[in-house]
Amino acid sequence: MGPLIAALDTFLDGLVHPSVRGHALLAARHRGFIASRLAGGVCALAAVPMFLGVNGAPGPVELVAFAWLLAPIAIALSLSRSGNLERAHLLSALTVAGLVAAIGWVSGGLDSFVLPWLLVVPLEAALTGSRRVVAAAALMAAAVGTVLFAASTAGVPPLGEIATLDMQALRFLSFLAAVAYAAALAAGATHIAVTGERLSRLHEARYDLLAQNMSDLLTRHSPAGAVEFASPAAQALLGGAPETLVGEGLFERVHVADRPAYRTALSEAACRGTGAAEFRVRRGPPGAAGGFIWVEMRARLIDADAGGAGPGVVAVMRDVSERKRNELALAGARETAERADLAKTRFLAAMSHELRTPLNAIIGFSEVLASGEESRVPAERRAEYARLIHDSGQHLLGVVNGILDLSRIESGLADLQIESFDPRPLAEGCRSMMALKAEEKGLRLAADLAAAPAAVRLDRRALKQILLNLIANAIKFTPPGGEVALKAEAAPGELVLCVADTGIGIAEADMGRLGQPFFQARATGGQEGTGLGLSVVKGLAALLGGRVEIESRLGAGTTVRVRLPMEATLPEPKPAPSLARLPLRPAAPKSPRLSA
Repeated sequence: MGPLIAALDTFLDGLVHPSVRGHALLAARHRGFIASRLAGGVCALAAVPMFLGVNGAPGPVELVAFAWLLAPIAIALSLSRSGNLERAHLLSALTVAGLVAAIGWVSGGLDSFVLPWLLVVPLEAALTGSRRVVAAAALMAAAVGTVLFAASTAGVPPLGEIATLDMQALRFLSFLAAVAYAAALAAGATHIAVTGERLSRLHEARYDLLAQNMSDLLTRHSPAGAVEFASPAAQALLGGAPETLVGEGLFERVHVADRPAYRTALSEAACRGTGAAEFRVRRGPPGAAGGFIWVEMRARLIDADAGGAGPGVVAVMRDVSERKRNELALAGARETAERADLAKTRFLAAMSHELRTPLNAIIGFSEVLASGEESRVPAERRAEYARLIHDSGQHLLGVVNGILDLSRIESGLADLQIESFDPRPLAEGCRSMMALKAEEKGLRLAADLAAAPAAVRLDRRALKQILLNLIANAIKFTPPGGEVALKAEAAPGELVLCVADTGIGIAEADMGRLGQPFFQARATGGQEGTGLGLSVVKGLAALLGGRVEIESRLGAGTTVRVRLPMEATLPEPKPAPSLARLPLRPAAPKSPRLSA
């Protein structure tokens, strides 16, 4: 039996239309229709010899009935060629109903031997799974029943040939044929049901396998947004059982700032069919102070699912925290590059001014002096020109030295020499070096070093450069008659250097940018400068492990405190191939003006 059944299955599979072979359930319906029609037709034809043996040669009516037995086979072959199952069922129902109506009219109406076949008409239509076809078949059967009822009521006698037939034998043969046909239909329906059940189990198994192993979280939401189902991936993604997300559990995990985006995505899916959003979700059990992860959610509207649930929204969520971190890092790098580009632009603008002005003075006055007697410049003016050339050169040297110092500090090429020394003589020396410059401007330069520690472990040259830059800045921005005070004292584990002046002060809006190269506060009282001095101070303080604090009020002076550790440690050097480490340059005070 096994080879015979396998051969029959192969034969039926070959008759199924190619358009439905990829769909298991539709293919099963086609197979059931074709198998039932072929089986019913063959069984009906097998009864023909028995009939002929009992009744002899057939008359016209019998020939029509025998021809009808071939109709199911023809319709089955038509379905194999067209693939239109609904049309095939309608043709089959129409054929059966028409034949029953015709034979029943001439063979006794409701007493006709073909009456059992009326039950077959809607029964076979049920195999389509189409309510429209079933309704059409039922109407056909009802119409035929009405016709037979009318024939019985009108008393239409059977045709002469039919009246002479053995009606009991015809009824028996018709009943057997109807039973065989109904059995074939039942076998087809059973085949379809078994196939559907097998497909359902296979679908559930595949879904369970997918849901258990997929890393993305699958959720089903009601039209209002409440979670009705969550896949097992909730445990791995959010650190909680799927049941904890049902209802408003997922919404309560969403970051407060991102809840509108979450609700909007679900609403768009419910209204427009699709929605998407990125938001933060807390990991861990509800109420725990766990961290947040970024997830991407894509939602889609569904009309109904296989379980009979109504319309809703299905959403898939996946962890995109790593991508978000990369995006933030990229945004930070872009912002850094933009700041660097802006700094370069400011640097070039400041350098063009700081270098061009003194260079023009040097070139112009040197050309005048080089012309000798032809310039007709008095001797006293020549001395003034020489002094201006010297001052411009000193300014250029200061700008270049400041840029080089800042470049060494930022690139990590500053060579620090940590040693033990007494900071008081060094601070007094810096005060003495800047005393002449303060005196020329009419300022009082005082120093209070009594509270300073007797010994520190720092870089002597860096400390000297810090003090000279701070004092020079204070003198520059303090008007004549003012005072600059230098103070050094010990704090727990720190050396505190303080330079206070009674100068023009700094606006509060500019405090945040102090220490940036080439930044000059707006209220400078007409003083020129590059802004490099404070940048160098901040850089050196940072290299020594210290920090700079600035207090200022517009029109009331400025106080700068540098807090350095008593014992500094060398910072990790930055890689700088092919470049030698260069020592820091102590800032020298400006030379006295040349006398005319």
